[in-house]
Amino acid sequence: RCSSSNPTAAMKATARSAACRLLEEAAIAGHPQARCNLSGYEWENERIERAVKHLIITANLGHNVSVQALKECYKEGKVSKEDLAGALRAHQAAIDATKSPQREAAEKYLAKNAHRIIYN
Repeated sequence: RCSSSNPTAAMKATARSAACRLLEEAAIAGHPQARCNLSGYEWENERIERAVKHLIITANLGHNVSVQALKECYKEGKVSKEDLAGALRAHQAAIDATKSPQREAAEKYLAKNAHRIIYN
């Protein structure tokens, strides 16, 4: 809501709300980084269960940062051992699903020739 006593705070709250809506739309569309960022928003607002659920979903999509965050959550007692193990298995399956000889060859080529591609 707009507060006449502090319009700057109201504008920041409106912008934050709009940003959150955009993150939600991107997360629903399957963007892992958006969902990971959304977990941070939920965490800041003390909705830990929702934050952890977002992290599990992004880990299942192969997002490495989410796996690290889930490990930290496990150390803090915010996620169960079973949930962490399931997320780690799903993460590895997602990573394995993206492997192919063509992709590996492209990665090697880019690693070897990145300077040519960037400057030419």
